[in-house]
Amino acid sequence: MNKLRTALATAAAAAAALGLAALATAPAQAAAQPAFLAASQMPPSSTPWTATQVFTGVPENGGVLCAPYKIPAQNTRYREFSTELDTNGVQVTTVARTEADAVKLVDTLRGALAGCGPLLEQQNPGLQAVSASHGKLAVEEGAWVYSLDTADPQIGISDTHLFSVGRDGRTVTLVRWGQMGDLEDAPLTAFRTTTKTAVNKLH
Repeated sequence: MNKLRTALATAAAAAAALGLAALATAPAQAAAQPAFLAASQMPPSSTPWTATQVFTGVPENGGVLCAPYKIPAQNTRYREFSTELDTNGVQVTTVARTEADAVKLVDTLRGALAGCGPLLEQQNPGLQAVSASHGKLAVEEGAWVYSLDTADPQIGISDTHLFSVGRDGRTVTLVRWGQMGDLEDAPLTAFRTTTKTAVNKLH
């Protein structure tokens, strides 16, 4: 009888230990969401970057310039960035249901960014808009960089934007940087570094 009681006590202790281990690991697994860029990881600026908290869903305009409503709100979060000199940015990250869905979303976003200039000119008569591709970056499953230059002769304002789309497994992230000026003023090399950092931080 004593041997039986000892065996039962040992089994109970082992079960309790396993239960505690499961409780210890469960919160970590539940909290394993894609990480976001910090303000300091945006391209250098003459004034410091600030970052909002990470919000659930997509930005109010349904996504970002050139790709509105392309990113589903479900399983999506975003963070916005800004400086004192009207330089701004955003990172939108979504976890697709399957890796195939993630690949499809990347293709959709790349198509929207590549064709953004002509589409904006159609939608806004008088606006001059030029899109350009700046190649693929070797990070995780890949990331692609694009730019958009816009000018409104009637108002006399020009803006430049940099975009990137990257993927790590089922997770897709889109990063945008923008300010007044032309593409020659844009920190393209630094933005490539920001993009690599963003994709590497996903998981």
